Amino acid sequence: MRRLLTILLAPLAVAAVVALFLLYPWHSTEIAPPGGQQTPVRGDVTATAAAPCSTQAQGPADCIAVSVRMSDGPAKGSDVRILSPNEPTTPRFAVGDPVVLSYAGSDPLAGTSYRLVDFQRTTPLVLLAVLFAVAVLLLGRWQGLAALGALVLSFVVLLLFVLPAIIAGENPLLVGVVGAGVIMFAVLYLTHGLTARTSTAVLGTLVSLALTGLLGALFSAVSRLTGLDEDTSYLVAGLGHPIDTRGLLLAGVVIGALGVLDDVTVTQTSAVWELRRANPALGWRELYASGQRIGRDHMSSAVNTLVMAYTGAALPVLLYSSISGVGIGTILTSQSIAQEIVRALVGSIGLIAAVPVTTALAALVAVQEPAAKRPSGKRQPSRASRRNG
Repeated sequence: MRRLLTILLAPLAVAAVVALFLLYPWHSTEIAPPGGQQTPVRGDVTATAAAPCSTQAQGPADCIAVSVRMSDGPAKGSDVRILSPNEPTTPRFAVGDPVVLSYAGSDPLAGTSYRLVDFQRTTPLVLLAVLFAVAVLLLGRWQGLAALGALVLSFVVLLLFVLPAIIAGENPLLVGVVGAGVIMFAVLYLTHGLTARTSTAVLGTLVSLALTGLLGALFSAVSRLTGLDEDTSYLVAGLGHPIDTRGLLLAGVVIGALGVLDDVTVTQTSAVWELRRANPALGWRELYASGQRIGRDHMSSAVNTLVMAYTGAALPVLLYSSISGVGIGTILTSQSIAQEIVRALVGSIGLIAAVPVTTALAALVAVQEPAAKRPSGKRQPSRASRRNG
């Protein structure tokens, strides 16, 4: 059985790695961001006050004058006064706030050369990441350390392969499938070890991921989804060359479903192996039936998690559509909402399929494993009994 699993999975792992090297943009050129070159610089707010938007303007102040002490860039150490529109969507800056500005590259001491972009968030995000790592290590110990390593590897693949390859003009769906495959093999084997149990989880993930991709391709075509939302339109304009936006949508579906599928398949294989260990007399049918009962509980919560995750991502669009005054049917069938519905439901179907598929595979493999030796049921004599005897 282990040899069979190796024969099935080894060629796929090799193919994923080879495809990664073939699709990687080794000689790609940098693409200038849309809207001209804008250099990010940092500073700290030293003063804020209401002010007119121009020196010639008279009447009520409709802008906010923000003085910023620059901490880097060509005006480092200098105070720059920047006018920001006083609108409902404008952030409220206070003295001491660390901010990020966009520098246009002209006069470094003129406020018109800068635009307030955002707040600096490096410190709180680093603290949160450290807290997360500590929590994982406290619970998982060495396995938690492996999980953190796998997480870092996932981001490496996404940032250094998936994004550059798509920007360079490669097929987004192909890049997404290859990236998801590399992440799946690396993460599962690094986290759970090179065992038959892990190989079973990998095989179950592959089958469910393939089903997710096929259903996504089918229903995105039937629903005539283009993948062109506001962010994607900006991306296409900035790239300067055509890109398969529907393929980009499908790549997001595959990569987004991978994390939840990993969770389900690993849980199901672990449950079946523990059932086999607890009762070596269980056959394939009994293991499958017991694993299915566990999987139903897990599936119901996991599907809700996936749907809520996609709904949360689309919440601003839902709110905007709700106040637009159109009917609920028009809202749900619009491009921006329909693509989120397809993501959520296709991912959920793949998740549902992962339970019986992985449970069946795990039961088939587990019954071939040698039963673990259980401790004898005979009670060992106590120290006092041995002394008296």
